[in-house]
Amino acid sequence: MNQLFKDSILNATGAKDLYELEVVQNLWSGYGKIIRYGLIDCEIKSVVVKLIHLPEHDKHPHQWNNHFAHERKIKSYLVETVWYDRWANRCDESCRIPKCYVIETRDDEMMLALEDLNLSGYPRRISKAGIHEIHACLNWLANFHATFMGEKSQYLWQIGTYWHLDTRPDEFKVIDDVSLKNAARSIDQKLNSSPFLTFVHGDAKLANFCFMPDGNRVAAVDFQYVGGGCGMKDIAYFIGSCLYEDECEKMEQELLDFYFAALKE
Repeated sequence: MNQLFKDSILNATGAKDLYELEVVQNLWSGYGKIIRYGLIDCEIKSVVVKLIHLPEHDKHPHQWNNHFAHERKIKSYLVETVWYDRWANRCDESCRIPKCYVIETRDDEMMLALEDLNLSGYPRRISKAGIHEIHACLNWLANFHATFMGEKSQYLWQIGTYWHLDTRPDEFKVIDDVSLKNAARSIDQKLNSSPFLTFVHGDAKLANFCFMPDGNRVAAVDFQYVGGGCGMKDIAYFIGSCLYEDECEKMEQELLDFYFAALKE
């Protein structure tokens, strides 16, 4: 970590010094790391720091020839900084997210220092969800969608989520299901013209939820693809991340009823 970023974290938290505890994960395709740092002489015992390095397109480690994907990834990190700077304070305990202590940029590097949710009562990460955990996540999504219902996604993605038609020209070309391919434009238009547009998390997979030990409440992380949209995009993506296809079909009505009851409340 460069000195500017370190000093910014120390100033924001009041800590005397910091030290690396662990690398939580590497960011996708060589764009940086998420690291947990311990803090010295501070009420806040640790922070989770997202360190982002934005490589030039022609120097990317995977030697992409897809300029579109590269530019979208860069924008996603900028969107996340805007989210924490302008919008995140609207989220309460019903759609819990980590507090952002400081955002800093220097040249081609960015840094977000975030609350360590492990210390705030959300230490569990799961790869397989039961109905109890699924309900907790659907409740989070319902509250998130209700909080931002009707808002204009200023400085975020105009159309949120990682997967939508305008961002997937290569995938669209190779779809071999003719009926789906022919319907894609009308499905996309229907989603984007919903009278109940809100903010969508944009990457609402199970891996981006942190659970309380009892599974009753969750917090969500990773807001690179937050933006405007129909809340059903989050719901479909989330359920697909938890269940096999036959389970999705079997439980569809039950899970939709639960989500809409939470949204109405």
